[in-house]
Amino acid sequence: SQSINLPSVISLKEYIPLGRKPAFTRFNVFLRDRFTCQYCGHGYVTEDLTFDHVVPRSRGGRTTWENVVTACAPCNLSKGHRMPGESGVFPLRHPIEPSNFQLHEQGRSFPPNFLHESWRDFLYWDSELENG
Repeated sequence: SQSINLPSVISLKEYIPLGRKPAFTRFNVFLRDRFTCQYCGHGYVTEDLTFDHVVPRSRGGRTTWENVVTACAPCNLSKGHRMPGESGVFPLRHPIEPSNFQLHEQGRSFPPNFLHESWRDFLYWDSELENG
């Protein structure tokens, strides 16, 4: 096994524009929703959060910004594979695709190192979610 030291800060010599659309990742969904369950409104630490398909995949719902919300496990389980009208559980805010600027501004409202380093290796925060 080999270890490589990496810098904690990287300085860019020239401006690199952001992509037009933000990556659709768990972390970005949680960030868009302020790490708050969109059904009960309670804020949670990251390891207690899941994401939920508003229109369940079993009912034709897709894994998109407009159909995925942050949910705590109890709310996610109570909603199950039912439509919001059937379960009586509705998102507090309509899910939207945020801009890079909106995500950046959301991130500024959280303290530095909001995600504890020890969790980052075990959670797939920055993996693109499969769209479908």
